[in-house]
Amino acid sequence: MNGINKPVKLYITLTSPYARLARIVVLEKELDDKVEQIIAKTRQANSPYYQVNPSGRVPCLILSDGTRLEESQLVCSYLDHLDGAPRFEAPIGTEGLQVRRLEALARSLMDGVSVWIREGFRPVDERSPGIVSHEQARAARLIDVWENEIIDSVMQGDLNNMAQLTLMTTLQLEQWNPDFKWREGHPRLVEWCDQLSDRPSLQETAPVL
Repeated sequence: MNGINKPVKLYITLTSPYARLARIVVLEKELDDKVEQIIAKTRQANSPYYQVNPSGRVPCLILSDGTRLEESQLVCSYLDHLDGAPRFEAPIGTEGLQVRRLEALARSLMDGVSVWIREGFRPVDERSPGIVSHEQARAARLIDVWENEIIDSVMQGDLNNMAQLTLMTTLQLEQWNPDFKWREGHPRLVEWCDQLSDRPSLQETAPVL
């Protein structure tokens, strides 16, 4: 990825659902000429990436003046405004409350499923059955809630807000975790996810191991 004349650098991994949110925004907003994407080496002792971002988290955005932004919501907001025509950010005030409420609900699901997946990647003798059980139960509850929430007008149509984007990215984590069987008994969610799954931005950033 050529970084010449690109004002910002976006550090990502190909396995992080949080980094995937930022990668999708770049594709949907056609920002490739403005954003250099760099694959970071995380969770490694003495990784050079820790000189860029001491927390080691992704996504991380480095602006042209050296300012560092991390945390996916902040990074996605900056990227969304980079072309002067924000598309994904919720309206200010009560008008955007429903979007923000559903984004928070989707974020809760993403956080829990991510913890569940990380436990599965640990050596068997280092896994916590308690954590796995807790996150399985949390995911089951939230998926039941989403089966009803998915009919909300905020969630309909093309990808135009972070609630849609966060939920879609989370549901597709099923590709990593065969025990995340959210499709069973949730026909509305299945239909919604399958309708959006062919979007080029989702295809190009599909979860990989």
